[in-house]
Amino acid sequence: MKNLLILIVFAAVFLHFYPQPELERWFNNQKQTAISAFSDATDTRARLSPSIIYRDLTPEFKSFNSEELKMLQEMTSSRKLVANFNTEYCRSDKRSPRFHSSNQQKICKVISKYQNLL
Repeated sequence: MKNLLILIVFAAVFLHFYPQPELERWFNNQKQTAISAFSDATDTRARLSPSIIYRDLTPEFKSFNSEELKMLQEMTSSRKLVANFNTEYCRSDKRSPRFHSSNQQKICKVISKYQNLL
């Protein structure tokens, strides 16, 4: 038992002072997997339904063309896609190639109302 404890301490000290890149990558990958699993397991589901964004934009549909409406419907199919759109186009000055700039501003305005629920 004493030898096992000495071996564990030796391994911990060795890895602390001489980190191994492969081991670090494996550990970070395992850690990220565990964090994501715990996050999914403890999710309260008190989050935004992406269809609310689509519903809030219905009065503005006359300014969207058919291709933009199709893309909007696809984007609001999941919370992850809405969050990705928010970070990529709304929080930055980057312009979306799929939406007209005024329509993108309308979408970002609606998303900003629900941003804390994403």
